[in-house]
Amino acid sequence: MNEFELIRTFFARQPVSRADVAAGIGDDAALLHPPAGQLLAVTSDLLVSGVHFLPDVEPHSLGRKALAVNLSDLAAMGAEPAWFLLNLALPEVDVQWLERFCGGMFDLARAYNVQLVGGDTSRGPLAIGIEAHGFVPEAMALRRSGAKVGDRIYVTGTLGDAAVALRHRLGKQRLSEDDFAAVVEHLDRPTPRVLEGMSLRGLAHSAIDISDGLVADLGHILEQSQAGACIFLDKIPVSPVCRAHITKFGWEAALAMGDDYELCFTVPPHNIGALEKLQFACGLHCIGEIESEPGLRIVDESGGPYRPAFTGHDHFAKLK
Repeated sequence: MNEFELIRTFFARQPVSRADVAAGIGDDAALLHPPAGQLLAVTSDLLVSGVHFLPDVEPHSLGRKALAVNLSDLAAMGAEPAWFLLNLALPEVDVQWLERFCGGMFDLARAYNVQLVGGDTSRGPLAIGIEAHGFVPEAMALRRSGAKVGDRIYVTGTLGDAAVALRHRLGKQRLSEDDFAAVVEHLDRPTPRVLEGMSLRGLAHSAIDISDGLVADLGHILEQSQAGACIFLDKIPVSPVCRAHITKFGWEAALAMGDDYELCFTVPPHNIGALEKLQFACGLHCIGEIESEPGLRIVDESGGPYRPAFTGHDHFAKLK
């Protein structure tokens, strides 16, 4: 199967067809109709075998996650997803692998009405690059730079499950079969908080998705907003499995190991009532407050300072 047969077989036929796509796969470039009065949000992520995922990862989950991490970036901006490009390097054309990979990717694309409009394929070490596009009304985009002193800091969902699942998969710790089943979906099949991000327009001052770990990603908000923060460990939402892990290994799974793909955002006190009325199905948790003093203070359960052993995922480090 040559490159063009591969494209026709696996990518040209897809489950999403949007009216705002004038030309997609099959031309030298896509022709797209951004809506009037909206900003175009653009993001991209590169996933490399052995760096961002294990070489033997199940391809359906990998395809889904490759798109999910990009939609998570759009969610953090309050953007509605629309289109994406796929750049894929493959060691060889494995038909069964590609069928599974595309199945996972297009399952998620269908769920959020996102159309594949182009990209490229090549022979090489397995790597997946996706560029996603979305829309957000002018002046309504969520930014990292908007946090204000007195804002409350919130996160969606729970943190740390993906890190615990990865440690099990790498043989760094052992979970029971039931416990591993309870956390592995967070690692293999994260859910981008797209609807939640869109709901935060006009309510949140700042936002980011938690991909590299809470400490690192909240730190980006603090740096861009020229502010500090205080968060409380007993307010950080974790699952029972993750909490059991924390009692043995510390809070790094929830604070610093990443791969959570939840949202961290800040909300002024006068918007808290409206925020809580949203009743996110994934859960909503206030973990601290923005302060004027630079830096991030972490307070443990006894009221003392907590200093994590490390502060975030390093893309140039080995999987651990």
